[in-house]
Amino acid sequence: MHWSEMIADRIIRRNPDKEEYVCAAGISPSGSIHIGNFRDIATSYFVVRALIKKGKKAKLLFSWDEFDRMRKVPVNVAAIDSDMEKYIGCPYVDVKNPFDTEEKTYAEYFEHEFERSIVKFGIDMDYRHQAEMYRSGKYTEHILHSLKKRGEIFDILASHRTQPVQEGEREAYYPVSIYCSECGKDTTKILSLSDDCTQAEYTCQCGHTGSFDFTKDFNCKLAWKIDWPMRWMYEGVDFEPGGKDHASPHGSYDTSKDIAKKIFGYEPPLFQGYEFIGIKGTTGKMSGSSGLNLTPDTLLKIYEPEVILWLYSKTEPLKAFDFCFDDGILRQYFEFDKMYTAIKDGTATDAQKDIMYNTTVGDRVLNTVPMSLLVQLGSVVDFNVPMLETVFEKIGTPYKHEEFAERLDRAKYWLENCAPDQVNRLRDGRNWEVYEALNETQKAEIKALFEYISAGDYDLDALNKKLYAIPKEINGENLDEKELKTIQGAFFKNVYKLLIDKEKGPRLYLFLFAIDPKRYVGLLDFSYPKTEEETKAEEMKKAEAKAAIASENADKHVYGEADAFVPLKENQVSIEDFEKLDLRVCQILKAQEIRKSHSCLKLTLDDGSGENRVIVSSIKSEYTCEQLVGKKIIVIANLEPARFAGVQSNGMLLAATNGACGCQVVFVPDCVPAGTQIK
Repeated sequence: MHWSEMIADRIIRRNPDKEEYVCAAGISPSGSIHIGNFRDIATSYFVVRALIKKGKKAKLLFSWDEFDRMRKVPVNVAAIDSDMEKYIGCPYVDVKNPFDTEEKTYAEYFEHEFERSIVKFGIDMDYRHQAEMYRSGKYTEHILHSLKKRGEIFDILASHRTQPVQEGEREAYYPVSIYCSECGKDTTKILSLSDDCTQAEYTCQCGHTGSFDFTKDFNCKLAWKIDWPMRWMYEGVDFEPGGKDHASPHGSYDTSKDIAKKIFGYEPPLFQGYEFIGIKGTTGKMSGSSGLNLTPDTLLKIYEPEVILWLYSKTEPLKAFDFCFDDGILRQYFEFDKMYTAIKDGTATDAQKDIMYNTTVGDRVLNTVPMSLLVQLGSVVDFNVPMLETVFEKIGTPYKHEEFAERLDRAKYWLENCAPDQVNRLRDGRNWEVYEALNETQKAEIKALFEYISAGDYDLDALNKKLYAIPKEINGENLDEKELKTIQGAFFKNVYKLLIDKEKGPRLYLFLFAIDPKRYVGLLDFSYPKTEEETKAEEMKKAEAKAAIASENADKHVYGEADAFVPLKENQVSIEDFEKLDLRVCQILKAQEIRKSHSCLKLTLDDGSGENRVIVSSIKSEYTCEQLVGKKIIVIANLEPARFAGVQSNGMLLAATNGACGCQVVFVPDCVPAGTQIK
């Protein structure tokens, strides 16, 4: 039984007579919705499908948490509009759209971006826009109820945290944030509350002081761990997944579960934690630091929607998996095609049927032309469709364009953007550099292949046999098996280098048979001297290589000898002293030069608190600002503030300094969230 069906059975057992089951998901439009967020939706979507499969009525409720405050400006957004920081503290629905598109707000831009891609998966969702829900007054009675129960809510929250309660903290706690009527931000503090909890006096960091009527003024929002269970109750949610961080003991779900029961009198929904998604083989254009997030839409450029759903479906929520931007994607397509074919020809197991049930997108019918063939042969013919159809015809797989058009586009995009080193293109001229490095026996092998191809009159099987026979014919018959395999391997490698400047490529017999011999046979013919054009091309290549090396060396720091070993300090520190240090993982949001300093950079950091942190570091000689933005570092967060070059620094980063390497910052893998403590 599929994992989604097991969850569906548990939901039904909890409430067997419910008319319609509600499975929920929700995301704050803080930026482009990435593929990790998509697991939230996919998990609920599969459970909805499982419930429907069991004859129940069910829907996927999706909440746009656009009434959340803007906590930070994403790197790619800041690069477009440097003035966006002024909106920090405002709800996303009130932040301007920094992009040149028709959407009026920041929230709307990222919502539409995501919704356009979700349609391609055939996923039907019942959308809730939380700004509209709050500002229409639909939650008013629940906000008032929360205010009346604020003491009890505080006690629940306190029971799930490790820090002791400070004197007066309970009395000063309010479960709601008011957006200031003057500046529009939630940087407010409630000063007093009427006995009936309908009226409040507040002050804001902007200097404004005002009154707030919770029965008429709806520009306020419950805190996350109260908002979440309130919405469970309001919508009648039966199931909602969440990241494994939410599922940890005393995490968001445990806390919200208690609030749902004790404050709102609602049995909390069934919860399923899930592992985070990994990315394998990202390259320059796909890196987060460049501002191109790995959104579902980006993913759809190389993965068919069915293959994406298949990866989520076949992997249990608490197991991790990778999306591959390296050649692992070819294996994933192969495995999907194998299972899809088994479904079509009736040989699939029950487990395979369960997995594939979740991958269908409308009435789409897939043509499983091997992605590996499209990748290997497509680039050789420069993705020319008629030529590719001819190739397929020649090798006995007469695929037509309508069968492989969709995959061909994805193969091309993947090659050009993720794996340019795997593009197979025939050389423009003979590779004399490689040929002249061959010994006489190897040259004889190339000559024999040239003569065989030139003569023509061979089929695919005959060509394959000949490729393995040539090294044996040239080197003699008395070779043991090991020697023969070594010589054959070297021969294949030499042919690849002469044809496509690589040591390996598509299956050689397929490659040579599929491509019109007229396009490549001349690259194997060294029976006449170098032409003037070849000589000039060779000289130009050498000059370019020399210039590239010179440029690379010019950019390199020249370091000296390693410093003498510094003896370990004899004065030991206690564990208590070490624990006084607050070491935090921080992400560099912005890096700026300081005009007054020749050595220091000003770094703006996300330390996980919701408020940006600024530190000054003397690493200007080792790193450019561009190299640092998006990187994660370790910072001593509780270091006493100090001023450097006129800028207050609130912390210090960790770096290794030695004469042999200069100053090298300690970077942290991108998977570690900002704000994580180093213990």
